[in-house]
Amino acid sequence: MEITNLPAALSRALETRGYAALTPVQAEVTAEAAHGRDLLVSAQTGSGKTVAFGLAIAEQLLAQGETLPPPGAPLALVIAPTRELALQVAKELAWLYADARIATCVGGMDASRERRTLNQGVHIVVGTPGRLRDHAERGALNLSQIRAAVLDEADEMLDMGFRDDLEALLDQTPNERRTLLLSATLPRTIVALAKKYQRDALRISTVSEQRGHGDITYRAITVSPSDIEHAVINLLRFYEAETAILFCATRDNVRHLHAGLVERGFAAVALSGEHSQNERNHALQALRDRRARVCVATDVAARGIDLPTLSLVIHVEIPRDAEVLQHRSGRTGRAGKKGTAVLIVPYPRRRRVEGMLRGARIAAEWGEVPSVEAIRAKDRERLLERLLAPVEVDDDDRALAAELLAQRTPEEIAAALVAAQRASLPAPEEMIERAPAEQKGHRPGFDDVVWFRMNIGRRQNADARWILPLLCRRGHVTKAEIGAIRIGQGETQFQVPRALAQRFAAAVRATANADGEDESGVRIEPLDGAPAPTRAPVQQRRPYTAQRTPRPRR
Repeated sequence: MEITNLPAALSRALETRGYAALTPVQAEVTAEAAHGRDLLVSAQTGSGKTVAFGLAIAEQLLAQGETLPPPGAPLALVIAPTRELALQVAKELAWLYADARIATCVGGMDASRERRTLNQGVHIVVGTPGRLRDHAERGALNLSQIRAAVLDEADEMLDMGFRDDLEALLDQTPNERRTLLLSATLPRTIVALAKKYQRDALRISTVSEQRGHGDITYRAITVSPSDIEHAVINLLRFYEAETAILFCATRDNVRHLHAGLVERGFAAVALSGEHSQNERNHALQALRDRRARVCVATDVAARGIDLPTLSLVIHVEIPRDAEVLQHRSGRTGRAGKKGTAVLIVPYPRRRRVEGMLRGARIAAEWGEVPSVEAIRAKDRERLLERLLAPVEVDDDDRALAAELLAQRTPEEIAAALVAAQRASLPAPEEMIERAPAEQKGHRPGFDDVVWFRMNIGRRQNADARWILPLLCRRGHVTKAEIGAIRIGQGETQFQVPRALAQRFAAAVRATANADGEDESGVRIEPLDGAPAPTRAPVQQRRPYTAQRTPRPRR
């Protein structure tokens, strides 16, 4: 292996690890121009950043470029946003610096044990901002000898509100220290932090200008808001990824989706802020040893997760911006492997997602949710491949096979084997059909309408002000897609453009129970033909105008 500008001990460690060459970011931070300088590094997740800064700080750790001094007050400080990422960083540095004593200080672990390790002397400290600051304020962490400080995923730490902790830690380190800031992106907050704590920093960027991540295929699918969970199920069944991660915005949504997947037969685990460190460790171990294949997580909970078999990322809820999109998607497509990232986009939010993708320079393929027929075709291909693959059999297997053949025909045995394989697969879901393509994104006029009726009227205090939101929720339409509302004594009739009527009726059926009613007992059904003339007033839908305060009566 021909790697220059590195101490011999590190070159041997890389060779033992199987490195044939440095990644672009590793080559940049070890180049002659970067020696001794503060670094502001922008590189994608999975590009080898941890090893990169490990190599970069070698001149601050190794005496005469070869050996480590005796352990004492730490020489290098590495700060990461989450426990998982901190532990992963410590694990990477451990093989790179085989003789180094490395301490981890993270929330959720035994603080007294961490203090004992620090008191015994270390070379490198890796931890999360809150726990590191706690040790420093209690006098257990001595930062007076720090020669190199590294902030990994710095933008995420600022987003999580750790700015005060970071500044408190950096203020306790010597002014002549070397400071490295690493992140997938470099927003203004990071640039401001760099100006405050770095001197003449060398800016390094290995982010592709063409797309967010070269080894990830991006897909975007449009769905009805009520079909999001069904879309997740069909995507999981279509791809059958060895490991998949699903991103939700809140812990409540993680809990709900995880329960739904487990109920349908998926081997799934959940990661969110409500889970203890022990529960998180068990979940990650289940994914690593293949007892689970699906992880439902929030953005913060998934930080630092490194699963070599992860090939599918599903954005169940749209990320808030392009940076979060890239952070999430970067969990896959690592170390030269291919990955797929799918965004589930409710119809009304397509334009926003298109803008986000343009801003991230990501060319996503737009399409529909995999259909039941497409999933069954994939199942057929996979079953044939699995059942026709060569296997090793012993004498017991041959004896059992002979007994089966004596009692059943080969066709019956093959059919039973296929049925047994299919029985373990969760059933795909039927999706609500959209309007024809030429009508997407267009509101037709109300010259051609279909009338529907509800089993409530003036006797039940029916009023358009609360009927309208109910119709939008049940039928997955906007207020502008409901026409005239006619409230009668015992029922209410209303208009829906004919182009949307079929989709509206399907959505209503999907949100009803076996009796055709919702939880309040409201039934919505098509009305045969136009309504009969009635003296009941018709409440027309008018454009919204600001309401005036009524003049008080004298």
